[in-house]
Amino acid sequence: MATVIAVDAMGSDQAPQPELEGAKLAVRDYGVEVVLVGREEQLHSALGANPDPRIRIVNATEVIGMDEKAAIAVRSKRDSSMRVGLKLVREKVVAGFVTAGNTGAAMATAKMVLGTLPGVDRPALAKPHNLEQFAVMGDLYSSHVLKIAKPRVGLLSIGEEESKGNDLTRESFALLRDLPLNFIGNVEGRDLFNGNADVIVCDGFVGNVALKASEGLARLVRTELRKSLGSNPFYLLGALLSKGAFDRFRKRLDYSEYGGAPLLGLRGACIIGHGSSNARAIFNGIRVAAEFAQSGVNQEMEESLTHPVAHTSTDSSTTPVI
Repeated sequence: MATVIAVDAMGSDQAPQPELEGAKLAVRDYGVEVVLVGREEQLHSALGANPDPRIRIVNATEVIGMDEKAAIAVRSKRDSSMRVGLKLVREKVVAGFVTAGNTGAAMATAKMVLGTLPGVDRPALAKPHNLEQFAVMGDLYSSHVLKIAKPRVGLLSIGEEESKGNDLTRESFALLRDLPLNFIGNVEGRDLFNGNADVIVCDGFVGNVALKASEGLARLVRTELRKSLGSNPFYLLGALLSKGAFDRFRKRLDYSEYGGAPLLGLRGACIIGHGSSNARAIFNGIRVAAEFAQSGVNQEMEESLTHPVAHTSTDSSTTPVI
């Protein structure tokens, strides 16, 4: 039976076109079924005549805008596409939910509708024990969904020494060091890009700054490389001869190839994408949601966070546990 994924069809900056096109690609290439959640009349019109039967629509009359305050929008818009889609996850009508909408509203709505796993206070906070939870969840996500054996877990700080950082990172270091993880200690900003760590743990504020800085860096590299290659016909010829290598390089830097990131610690799969997501980003977001739902990682997280002492195996040939 095909995995069914709900998509917030009103979420992205250019909605609903990227969501519709991404859904079409996903049912064609991944064999999933997609439920588009949004304003029914608008979506039927956009899909056109004779739509793919593997794509269906669930009506939601309200939309949470990017500029709306999350707390107010979540309370006032009870028939938003986010809320309706997450209810489908809670009721097990679908296996996961993908949105490229307002991140704060998505997190607040997901926590309210789905609730958190036992042992998880909330999807994001800036307290040492929350970073401990993030480390556990990141380790399990990396091993079960990304298939990384014995993921290297680092704590983002301003220096590699244990004494470096603020109160949050120093207290978190002690907690992470005592977990049965492959904890490699503090890592710095440069380690976001050099591959020294598979999981980098930080609080939500620092993580958002790092993420946006990384996006800006990727755009700068692409733009400047394009300018440089176009400045000389010989450079352009070399670029044409190296097209395959440049295509692989572009994919490594292209956020749409990754689709979105899971909001870990919830009783269900919720994938959040970039507001500027295109059809390919939605397509890959659906893939991530399906892989997350099929992996059983939530059950592992619940077990590990509720009974952390019971899981002390260090044999990398078995399923990683914490």
